[in-house]
Amino acid sequence: MAVNIATVFAGLTGVVLVLMGARAMWAPQAATGFGIPDTPTDDPAFRAWLMVKAVRDMACGALILVVVADEASHLLGWFMLIATGVPVGDALIVLRSKGSKAAVWGIHGATALLMLVIAVLLLIG
Repeated sequence: MAVNIATVFAGLTGVVLVLMGARAMWAPQAATGFGIPDTPTDDPAFRAWLMVKAVRDMACGALILVVVADEASHLLGWFMLIATGVPVGDALIVLRSKGSKAAVWGIHGATALLMLVIAVLLLIG
């Protein structure tokens, strides 16, 4: 039962990442929610970096969905555990940039925690 719930949440995580990346591709101002203060979304050079993040998000989401579709719960658990490093790294970037603590803990920290719980449930299940 826990594995099924974790798999559903992993799938939802994948879908959300794909949608977040797609939104950032077509509306770079969405990146201001990342938590870095004074994000210059009108700067063409910076917009290119936002596209890098958008592609990363879409690729990570798609990878999660592929592993979910393969029904390889143990592999999915390891993948989610390793991928937890992405929101942890994002949180550290926002902290280093003197960004919002709400973004650090409420967005990136919560995402990392959710991914860690999913990974543990899949690995012990």
